[in-house]
Amino acid sequence: MAEDTKNFLMNNLEGFVPKPIAQDIIAAVTRGSSILRLSTVQSMESDNKKFPVMVSGPGAYWVGESERITTDKAKWIFPEIVAKKIAVIVPVTKEKLRDATISVFEAIRPYIAEAFYKEIDKACIFGTDSPFTKSLYGVAHDAGREVQLGTNTRLDEDVSDVMALVEAAGFDVDGFAASIGFKNSLRKLRDANGNQLYVPGVDQNTLYSQPIEFVRNGAWDSTKALCIGGEWKYSIVGIRDQIEYDVIKEATLHTVSMEDGKPLSLAEQDMVAVRATMRLGFLPVKEDAFAILVPKAVTPTT
Repeated sequence: MAEDTKNFLMNNLEGFVPKPIAQDIIAAVTRGSSILRLSTVQSMESDNKKFPVMVSGPGAYWVGESERITTDKAKWIFPEIVAKKIAVIVPVTKEKLRDATISVFEAIRPYIAEAFYKEIDKACIFGTDSPFTKSLYGVAHDAGREVQLGTNTRLDEDVSDVMALVEAAGFDVDGFAASIGFKNSLRKLRDANGNQLYVPGVDQNTLYSQPIEFVRNGAWDSTKALCIGGEWKYSIVGIRDQIEYDVIKEATLHTVSMEDGKPLSLAEQDMVAVRATMRLGFLPVKEDAFAILVPKAVTPTT
């Protein structure tokens, strides 16, 4: 291997992650993120992009012989998504910089992907530490499109009422996102004939014959919601296909704790850190297309 390639990372302390590795990282992020698996994902060539969304389509009309055909126009909106930067810092040994660039990022790829998809789900679902103006929980909660657990005598009826809130707005629930802890309650659901309403599958789980994604990465906040139902084509995520990096040689990483509980000092540990950043945008373009099932209200004790 040529010297300039082998020591590229050592000699070039910032730049773009090699494209094949960047694509692998983004693919791993998509696999690990429930919001990306359910939503409509679009590529972004710049940090701002407008997406066409049809509000109402052209109508069709019955026409008699020799009658003039009535024409109608489709109505479109063009919401704009703004990509925001998300970053992760991964400590590595100084010796690692002597490896080929691809080898370095191959080794730390799982850590980068995991950090990215957890923060993406937290931000897009609940608005936690989010740079975005809207979240799925936020738009449903603020508009009162929520059903409290126990509203009905059966859980499946509560879920049906969540779907009804979406349907009343003219949309159709085609998927759910839920807490991993919600699975036990769903497994017990049966219809009048004793058939399971929740059907676990090898590649996909379904509830009311619609896919349900269980958020397994720690991003779900069960104190706020148990599940979210919606028409997911109106949840838009825009992703730029480049991932940037820079190498940090001397710093104290307060987000990384050592065994003694103290922050990691790169200088003291004779280490460096690779900071990777990607850009992603998110917008629920039809807010009425989502509703939530929330936990029972806690009755204050006197």
